[in-house]
Amino acid sequence: METITRSAGRALGTTLSDPLDLGGSPRSTVLRCRTADGGTVVLKAFADEEGALRAFAAEAAGLALGLGGPDLLAALPDEDRPILVMTDLGTAPTLADLLLGDDPDAVRDALLAWARGLGALGAASVDRRREFEASALRYARTALPIWSLDPWQARNAASLPELLEAAGLAVEPGLAGELAAIGTAGGADYPAFTPGDTCPDNNLITAGGLRLIDFETCGYQSVFLTAAYCRMPFSTCWCVFDLPADLADAAERAYRAEVVGRYPRLADDTVWEAGIRQAVAVWTVDATVRLLARSAEDRPLHRTRRPVATVRQLLVHRWRQAAGLTEYPAFAATMRGLLDRVAAAWDVPPLPGYPALSKR
Repeated sequence: METITRSAGRALGTTLSDPLDLGGSPRSTVLRCRTADGGTVVLKAFADEEGALRAFAAEAAGLALGLGGPDLLAALPDEDRPILVMTDLGTAPTLADLLLGDDPDAVRDALLAWARGLGALGAASVDRRREFEASALRYARTALPIWSLDPWQARNAASLPELLEAAGLAVEPGLAGELAAIGTAGGADYPAFTPGDTCPDNNLITAGGLRLIDFETCGYQSVFLTAAYCRMPFSTCWCVFDLPADLADAAERAYRAEVVGRYPRLADDTVWEAGIRQAVAVWTVDATVRLLARSAEDRPLHRTRRPVATVRQLLVHRWRQAAGLTEYPAFAATMRGLLDRVAAAWDVPPLPGYPALSKR
């Protein structure tokens, strides 16, 4: 901590003291420090390994856009552990805190603020992709591309057939062609910036509105891939329970209303529905590839937060949703096969509702 605070203090021209560990991850250490004038800043120091280094480049470039997150006060790519120095957004609750709480009105307000905020961020960023990618290249400390430039969708599609066979399912004729058609869910036509891991715990619901945190996987992707977080809900997250359809619809409309000003074709319901259903397929493949091999023993989706769903509950929920994507018959049949051959043996209860919304 001393080395991190000393380096960050030199960059700010002040002395930093009283570092408080805010958690972080295996990739990073996050500290809140006091400045000489009595204020506070947040430091994020990244490990010296490839995954962490590409996360640093993405987060530095994303925060430099100045859209929706904390202000970037300094970026130190040349330290032994690269460091970001940010404004301190305080200790406001996250959307996850509210969803697991007991105030349904607060959840609705926060969910809509979250969706509008993501949409506004996407709309404001449309013309700044070149700036972001140049900045990410400037901060790069590894040849590994930032996550948004990594071909993860194609890799997932290539991995799925082998996983299906390992689970005892025959690969449906035509599945490979459908996965290629699903592709990246309209990303070439409707790209916008996203923090990447746009989960309920990666934000703060402050008195001044939504502020987003954790830009380690930020970048440009299809607006549909972000909008799908409203419908599924929360495509890559641990905080997944059954979201009432009216709230999911309201959140999706709030997001769409922001981005349609930059992409007028998205006002066409046919275009919108086709794109978001593609995105649901993309994220379902992602969840299946990430979690199926780890589902031999069911486990909670988060180490410490409770209540929380299990890996198997989440997969069953995703497969049931995707089984309705009948425009992709081989894909839908694959989802039904997973339900009939894999989920039936698990016999797990369906996802419950969010605790706060059970009081509606």
